Amino acid sequence: MQADAVALRERVARLDWPGIAAQLNAEGHALVCGLLDAAQLDALAALQVHPGPWPGCVAALQSALHARLVPIANQWRARMGQAQRHQAVLARGEGPQLHCLRAGEDLPLQPGREDPQAFPLQLAVLLGTPGEDFTGGAMVLTEQRPRMQSRPMVLPLRRGDGALFAAALRPHAGARGDYTVRLRHGVARVRSGRRLWLDLRFDEAG
Repeated sequence: MQADAVALRERVARLDWPGIAAQLNAEGHALVCGLLDAAQLDALAALQVHPGPWPGCVAALQSALHARLVPIANQWRARMGQAQRHQAVLARGEGPQLHCLRAGEDLPLQPGREDPQAFPLQLAVLLGTPGEDFTGGAMVLTEQRPRMQSRPMVLPLRRGDGALFAAALRPHAGARGDYTVRLRHGVARVRSGRRLWLDLRFDEAG
């Protein structure tokens, strides 16, 4: 288990973090391909049938990502006029969650928490294979900018991919400087099979 956690941290460290930060700043989300391997995905999916302790990869992933996301979170807070409070050590917060949608079900757009104490980013990792384990079920984000219609975005996730996205609010660079926009996230209706995914949050309240 220790070797598995070390390998996962190294995988996170090798990610293109300048590119991820650029995409988060431009779009409010970033796709991270192949974040978990097949064995880790199988272990997580098995919890849907046989609940048990979280595999060690979950805590390792949460810790490794949190350390990399702290600078981005603090930059966002500064741009939105909020105090910079996030540290490089992950404090207790809302735990990981495993979600399942079956045929005919969807996840309505979630507004997220606009609590200034909350970490401004979260992660969703797809555990199944689109087109094989389920059809439909695309992840959808909408962004509301002042005096503009909502902008929809569809995230093309594959098995093991993660989506980093703004939990509720993010800064946007406008012609006259930064302003704050709101994001909501949801999942389109699943047409067949079942869609499993892992939600990871990085809140510091706890």
